[in-house]
Amino acid sequence: MLNKTLLALSVAGASLGVCADTIVIHDANGYGFDVHRQLVSFTTLVVEDGKVVARGDEQLLSEYPEPQATIDAGGRTLLPGLIDAHGHLMGLGYGLLEVELRGLASAEQSADEVADFAAANPDLEWIRGRGWNQVLWDGKAFPTALVLDEVIADRPVVLSRVDGHAIWVNSKAMEMAGVDGETQAPEGGEIIRDDAGTPTGVFIDNAELLITDKIPPRSAQEMAKAFDTAVAHLQELGITGMHDAGASAAELEMYHSRADAGELGVRIYPMVSSSDPQLDEILAQGIHDDPEDWLDIRSVKIYADGALGSRGAALLAPYSDRPDSSGLMIQNQDALQALVDQVSSQGFQANMHAIGDRANRVALDVYARSLEQDPQRRELRHRIEHAQVVNVDDIPRFTELGVIPSMQPTHATSDKNMAGDRLGQERLAGAYAWRFFMDSGSRIAAGSDFPVEPANPFYGLHAAVTREDRDDQPEGGWLPGQKLTVAEALRGFTVDAAYAAHQEGSLGGLMPGQWADFVLVDTDILRADPAELWQTRVSETWIAGERVFVRDQ
Repeated sequence: MLNKTLLALSVAGASLGVCADTIVIHDANGYGFDVHRQLVSFTTLVVEDGKVVARGDEQLLSEYPEPQATIDAGGRTLLPGLIDAHGHLMGLGYGLLEVELRGLASAEQSADEVADFAAANPDLEWIRGRGWNQVLWDGKAFPTALVLDEVIADRPVVLSRVDGHAIWVNSKAMEMAGVDGETQAPEGGEIIRDDAGTPTGVFIDNAELLITDKIPPRSAQEMAKAFDTAVAHLQELGITGMHDAGASAAELEMYHSRADAGELGVRIYPMVSSSDPQLDEILAQGIHDDPEDWLDIRSVKIYADGALGSRGAALLAPYSDRPDSSGLMIQNQDALQALVDQVSSQGFQANMHAIGDRANRVALDVYARSLEQDPQRRELRHRIEHAQVVNVDDIPRFTELGVIPSMQPTHATSDKNMAGDRLGQERLAGAYAWRFFMDSGSRIAAGSDFPVEPANPFYGLHAAVTREDRDDQPEGGWLPGQKLTVAEALRGFTVDAAYAAHQEGSLGGLMPGQWADFVLVDTDILRADPAELWQTRVSETWIAGERVFVRDQ
């Protein structure tokens, strides 16, 4: 329940009155959290040296009579800076610079978009893009290379599915990669073939590497442009921190360089990709605990299975719409156990991608065995990324094992038209089950999985609260028993996301002593019509007491 009491809290030992680097924001409709993760409201926020020193009513203005700056919020709503607990920073940047296929209605329409992009970028050796989703097309069949060949045959084309767990390529790409009818899919991958056994142009999960390993690595200039593009986009959306779900050694090197120069722009909590060849070396360096909390490195992204849309998610029973398949485990249980034990022994948090109910059960079994070896590993706060389809009997195990479900609300509203086909009604009981998780005692770390979904956190808040898409469908919400309250959803994008990164002491609640990361928005999300939450617009974004974005009026 919303606490209406206006709090005037100050850090022990902090001096009141004149301070050269004090900023006072007043006349705000402010919301934050207390140490019990409960909402509090305030109208005035006082910031010194980038941190909150007090929050309360307008009386604070008299206690800080000569601040460096006084800012009148004009009654706007002030929220803690939003933290996306699962995104792909560089993937977002590249996606914003490459061909965008999200929401297009057919393979042919997608191919036309690719052709236009290729014509506008004649110097690109490889044409890349993302966002196709055959589930939205008539017939729901996977696309083929032939459709792309009709519009571009002289340059290789590689297009990631919206979930990032399949690629669609043209014949030129297969030719350059040396892929033909004799090529075998690696373990944990699948090549879609026609009746004659010829690859049709779609490669799932580990089979993607047959093509993508042949693409030249990104240049430093490409990486820098993608980074700057992604960060500017996140700042505009009110995202002050993000957990990067699978960073390469090259990306980590760039993040370190940016952090050293004071040029990150958002707080980044990278999960080191377990598939990176330099994993052992990175683990040996130990965790990186930044006292300024711009770049904390203490987690590893591990991959258990694929995605539901491409039928790569590992299920306990066969797919309802493909009885000959139960999905793909990208790595077997022994390999996963070895990785978790290695990561844990070095003091790193393990964050395991698991979407299907079989993958989630395997992940929980792996974590349980790891805890049996060393109960202190519970303090590492291991996570399961997505926890999308979970057997209802396994949901309480998250709390029992201290495993954090890292979930993305918009996945449910995007997948609602497909999940029933894949799973059947009975298995939907534990699918996208935020309410079950929360009622069992879990803290949900909320995110978007951008660029799989749009990065806008207010889309996620809307989906979590209404279980409807942005067209208000289905009326009343899909699996409406799993709805969250606005306060619960906001916790997932703030204090609970911070907890999932071991940062709850310094981020997420706008408590005195925490960094002054906040946003000013045009909507009182606690009192607005939930159906309109997704329309919330950010007017200003602040990180550590500095304004990094202001919307032109």
